[in-house]
Amino acid sequence: MMSLLAVLADQPEPATLKLLARSTGLHPSTAHRILAAMTSAAIVERHDTGTYALGIRLLELGNLVKSRINIRQVALPYMQQLHEIVGEAVNLGIRHDDEIVYVERTSSGRSLLRVVYLVGGRAPLHLTSVGKLFLAADAAADVRSYARRTGLPGKTPHSLTQFDALEKELDKIRRHEVAFDNEEAEIGLRCIAAPVLDDEGQIAAGLSVSAPSDRLDPDWVKSIKASARAISLALGYRPPQRK
Repeated sequence: MMSLLAVLADQPEPATLKLLARSTGLHPSTAHRILAAMTSAAIVERHDTGTYALGIRLLELGNLVKSRINIRQVALPYMQQLHEIVGEAVNLGIRHDDEIVYVERTSSGRSLLRVVYLVGGRAPLHLTSVGKLFLAADAAADVRSYARRTGLPGKTPHSLTQFDALEKELDKIRRHEVAFDNEEAEIGLRCIAAPVLDDEGQIAAGLSVSAPSDRLDPDWVKSIKASARAISLALGYRPPQRK
């Protein structure tokens, strides 16, 4: 059954019994019997042409699973693995209106620095690496509206308070799929963040590593991206297939 589902998932159009049997290695009569049982359960649909496609029941089950997914629970094991690699605090943030809300964090255990990124903490989007990821995913008009609505307030001399500077930063994030906070929310603290995508390819959260400025290592980018990708895959994201 799982082999048949896998083949159907890979087919952009309804598939014939002959194709399904050949692709799975099943005898046509065996494939037909399994498909009949799946059709009765609405897992598969049989068209009048004698072809098969994935059924509506899978959509219902998928939405049920999606509604029960807790992104914190999914992300935490990967955050802990990343923490072991970098030895610094790993943060998970989601967007709420014009702010980032931090929903999970691992403690660095090495720093006495007062960090603003505590669980439940909030910060304007443009002041954090995670927040910039969400702004970079917005349309240009939405970013302009955000800037007009908030006024781009700053917290440190390094904060991006001018729209032109923010636009350049967001363009760089779109090209490299990684964002930085260079003491923009708190003096002495820097961060690197990568996007976590959901099953529709939309940004669901941002994964970041925060550290005192003298300890942050740009070489962490590869590990942060890999962890964010692993969380994305666990949430159901599937990268577009290359042609």
